[in-house]
Amino acid sequence: MSREPDRDRGAASLYVVLFTPIVFVLAGLLVDGGLAIHARQRAADIAEQAARAGADEIDDARLRETGEPILDPGRARAAACAFVGDYGDNVTGRGCDADEDEVTVEVQLTVDSHFLGILPGLGSFTVRSSASAQPMTGQDDAP
Repeated sequence: MSREPDRDRGAASLYVVLFTPIVFVLAGLLVDGGLAIHARQRAADIAEQAARAGADEIDDARLRETGEPILDPGRARAAACAFVGDYGDNVTGRGCDADEDEVTVEVQLTVDSHFLGILPGLGSFTVRSSASAQPMTGQDDAP
């Protein structure tokens, strides 16, 4: 009695070998993509808070003279940069600038990828965000 050869033998192994790398890449995109989104939100949050901290540095003497909230650019820049500096090694780049009307802060974060780091060139990624703030007093909201 002759038997026909089993033509499906080993087909499952072929699918496992072919689709396992695809599943790992998709998992990497999911996990590392989530890290990238979180890092971008964190960079934006740090930049916004630092800009607000700088915008709190109003020149008191000129406020009394003119009634207008005018920034002390030196103190505003120092306050914004000090706020960003409190985040230590998490921040890999920053820029703080201020004039009498506005404080602008730029923040850069570098994040190491978890899954995609095994692929050349995808070991880490950098996100940047910037924010600006202007000084205000409670009187600015009055009609």
